[in-house]
Amino acid sequence: MKRILIVEDDSSIAELERDYLEVAGFDVTLSTDGVEGLRAIQNNEFDLIILDIMLPGLDGLEILKSMKEDKDIPVLLVSAKKEEIDKIKGLSLGADDYITKPFSPGELVARVKAHIENYERLKQRFNAGIKKRQSITIRGLKIEKDSRRVFVNHQEVNLAQKEFDLLLYLAQNPNRVFGREELFERIWGLESLGDSATVTVHIARIREKTEIDPSKPQYIETVWGAGYRFRV
Repeated sequence: MKRILIVEDDSSIAELERDYLEVAGFDVTLSTDGVEGLRAIQNNEFDLIILDIMLPGLDGLEILKSMKEDKDIPVLLVSAKKEEIDKIKGLSLGADDYITKPFSPGELVARVKAHIENYERLKQRFNAGIKKRQSITIRGLKIEKDSRRVFVNHQEVNLAQKEFDLLLYLAQNPNRVFGREELFERIWGLESLGDSATVTVHIARIREKTEIDPSKPQYIETVWGAGYRFRV
């Protein structure tokens, strides 16, 4: 079930949006102010965000600016304002669409569905393209599949065999969360003897060799309680 976050301080509007989206099959979370909304975005995974511009605590444009630094999520901006400058600002900060109050709840649901479907199509095409390429380059990290070489900002780093296999597998399946057991089976084999904790050790070594600050990884993220994800 796709998860939607609504950040809206008008409870009647937020509840109406939630009701229509839940009827359409979405799992909906509500936040009533900007600070709470940004915290929800930082601490949870959503498939789309409906973001009001005028919010107490922190306005929608500031939230958008903060979240787009490390979150790749479709955003639908909502505002009672009709000035074109708000639309321009929002779109320039990375919003995917803009809707002005008052609007039809049915139109809102239609736009939400369209943007999620479009995002999923683009992500699938991107992932398929990554798997076909002989090298993967993301934010200064380059992985050469055939030569089994890895470069960080044009400087080669030496990875052990399983370290390379693990890094390549995660990079070929970006934004997907893998548990330790699944990674252990994929990289070491179903019949391998050992402890899946070795995955944690190998990821720590990969981070030491590829990250500027291993405590704040920009490539392989830890998803607490779930596993690991390669972020693009």
